[in-house]
Amino acid sequence: MEKTLALKEPSKALIIAAFASVYIFWGSTYIAIALAIKSTPPFLMAAIRFFIAGIILFIWCMARGEKVPDKMSVTKNSLAGILMLFFGTTSLIWVEQYLPAGLCSIIIATTPFWFILLDKKHWKDNFSDKFILIGLMIGLTGIIMLSANKGSINWHGGKMQIISFFVLLMGSALWSTGSLYSKYSVTCGSTSIKASIQMMAAGLFALLISLIVGEFNNFAWSQITWSSINAMLYLITFGSLVGFIAYIWLLDVRPPAIVGTYAYVNPAVAMFLGWWILSEKITGIQIISLFIILSGVLLVNLSKYKK
Repeated sequence: MEKTLALKEPSKALIIAAFASVYIFWGSTYIAIALAIKSTPPFLMAAIRFFIAGIILFIWCMARGEKVPDKMSVTKNSLAGILMLFFGTTSLIWVEQYLPAGLCSIIIATTPFWFILLDKKHWKDNFSDKFILIGLMIGLTGIIMLSANKGSINWHGGKMQIISFFVLLMGSALWSTGSLYSKYSVTCGSTSIKASIQMMAAGLFALLISLIVGEFNNFAWSQITWSSINAMLYLITFGSLVGFIAYIWLLDVRPPAIVGTYAYVNPAVAMFLGWWILSEKITGIQIISLFIILSGVLLVNLSKYKK
């Protein structure tokens, strides 16, 4: 019975709704993160966001009568969650202390390249495709152009900006690693129960790191503003409970490279909202770099889109 359900093709309307959630909501989370960390330490904010979203979803799954997966499935999902949500998303949360949300979204747009480079299962096909190779080179050109722009990153004295740039690139790679691991590892349970375990594991890991780095030393709960609270509620609801569940589900029913097309839309949404809400400056070089990077992403995925 389970195999029959797994093989059933989901409706187009459901797939469109899931993609729309990942495209729009995740694009807006860059701004919500910037607002949330104004009065909340980044690792603590990540811990609150992921654990609350995870526990809410877990309770909902239990209320529906779902069973807790076996220990191996819990372990695998926990590892995937830590890779994606801590090393991937929490790196973004930390970096937004030093880089504008719009610029971060452009760097994150390189994520589909990591899917190609790290998806060992499809290396033979990927690296025999001339469009993929050309796309990777074009994408690298866009990143070099972006990083060389003085209006984006201060390479002379901007130590934390430089560190943040490379942390975010590595975070994108680890997000892709976790996504591929989540897709290919065999685990028990529904998409919802898997996502709840992944979020709770990431939340607990973020809390541990928060304690280790001493975020609680000079922190008082009373310092959290209503603006940050509202931003965290948005991240919990639309970024995690809606967006992340949609993403995990899409990984089960569509190829990773196609799911990774959210990278086309998220930067445009983030850059516009960053300019509108946070008054972030958008330079011509940033727009050109984004166009070059997304052109590379298009070429990388061209053969998959044709299929």
